[in-house]
Amino acid sequence: MMPDLGKYADAVLSSYAVSIALLVALVAFSVIRARKVRAQLDDVEQRSRRNG
Repeated sequence: MMPDLGKYADAVLSSYAVSIALLVALVAFSVIRARKVRAQLDDVEQRSRRNG
């Protein structure tokens, strides 16, 4: 089912692999950052509730 890429197979497949790896890394970093920011926001909200 894979198309015949000829002599460019290595370059094309490695490009796909690098692109997929970068997308996965971006999603992972975004999720990690979102969790960190949400925790900081929750902390600020709790402090503001205590201080009135």
